[in-house]
Amino acid sequence: MELPAITLPKVELPFDIPVLLHPVVDHFMITLPVLVLLLELINLVMRKKVIGGISFLLILFTVIAAVGAYFTGLVDGKEAYPALSEVAKSALAEHKLLGTYLMLASGVVLLFKLLSVMTGKAIIKGVYILVLIAFVAGIFEQGEKGGELVYKYGMNVEQVKVLDDELFDLKEELEEVNLPTAIESVKTPVETTSIETLSESGKEKVEVIQVEGMPEEMVQPQIATH
Repeated sequence: MELPAITLPKVELPFDIPVLLHPVVDHFMITLPVLVLLLELINLVMRKKVIGGISFLLILFTVIAAVGAYFTGLVDGKEAYPALSEVAKSALAEHKLLGTYLMLASGVVLLFKLLSVMTGKAIIKGVYILVLIAFVAGIFEQGEKGGELVYKYGMNVEQVKVLDDELFDLKEELEEVNLPTAIESVKTPVETTSIETLSESGKEKVEVIQVEGMPEEMVQPQIATH
């Protein structure tokens, strides 16, 4: 299912985000919602307030991790984009779009958690669990696509970027050298002349191959006929 395009307002952060911080944040983004889901499923049976409190705290951390994953992803994506193929760029755009939805969805999960706590209604609790399950499924999908970007397309892999830069430099050098002109420039006119010489067996006809620019001492006669 293709998600509708969505564009968020550009936010200028008061600090710089280091490159390659995105994978670190992603580990929290994947782990936290799974822990929340497990705690909520356990609490359906145990019904302990302390478990609900821990779950709420972890959801808050999930929202923070989702925001962090979004912004670190922008930095890493911008860094890797020039070295990616067209197919990889398209995959990166899809990854960014899903990440945007997941960041917004984390806020929806938090909202339904608050509603379930404040109302105490079973139907709201049920909707919250369903939203949480859908959110965890989206996180797993995002993790799989992120892995493809790294292992399939070499995104943010330093050695791949180095090789790509070297290939780009070679292409530029080949473009600077006009290959047809270079080939044409090495074509040197060849002139063949025939002369008659005397030998013990009589007259011999000799073909002399003369290449333009060749010194006379390098000219090698070839005997053609007697």
